[in-house]
Parts: sequence; C-alpha cells; structure tokens
Amino acid sequence: QVQLVESGGGLVQPGGSLRLSCAVSGSIFIIYTMAWYRQAPGKQRELVASTSNTGNTNYLDSVKGRFTISRDNAKNTVNLQMDSLKPEDTAVYYCNADLRDLVNRRSAYWGQGTQVTVSS
Repeated sequence: QVQLVESGGGLVQPGGSLRLSCAVSGSIFIIYTMAWYRQAPGKQRELVASTSNTGNTNYLDSVKGRFTISRDNAKNTVNLQMDSLKPEDTAVYYCNADLRDLVNRRSAYWGQGTQVTVSS
C-alpha cells in the first residue's frame, strides 16, 4: 500500500512564497516521476512541475522562473518551492508519484491535495 501525504499549503499575499512538501511511503521499489498538479475551481487539473528519477524536470510555462521542484530520493519526498506567487496560482495542489511497488506493479498515486490561496 502506498500513501502520499502533502503539507505546506495556505494563504499568502501576491508576491509571497510557499513551499509544498509531499512524502511517499509504503511498499515502494522505485519512484520514476514525482510531480505537482493543480486544479482551480471550474478548471481542469494541470501539470505544474515534474521531476524524473533520471534528473529531468519540466515546468508549466506560467510558473517557469518562479517555481522550483526538487526531490530527495533517499527520503521519497518531493518539494515545490513557489515564489512570486500570483492570484492565478490559487488552486488545490496535488502531489503525484509514478512508481513500481515491491510486487512489481506500476501505478500512479495521488495525494489528498492542499489548498493554496494567493490573495491580498
């Protein structure tokens, strides 16, 4: 069984910063890609940033230069440092992990989501 637990959301003023964290636990053999998605009210869920176990990272164009994704493979954690936040970054942010477990099953898992609100 695999669990993803997120933390770090909250309310911040425009121009401020937040750091999201996600810890993956359970019967894990290898985690391939770890990613952050977000979903604003009335909109589809979108990929914000991802990082692979080979070191590749990708970012949504609108967050490039403001957000930084990082992972700790020893601890099975992924972080999203969000700087220069804008009201349009307001959304529920979800952690995602594409992994293979100890019985050789490959699946993608989701966290419960954490609210990020950018408002003055």
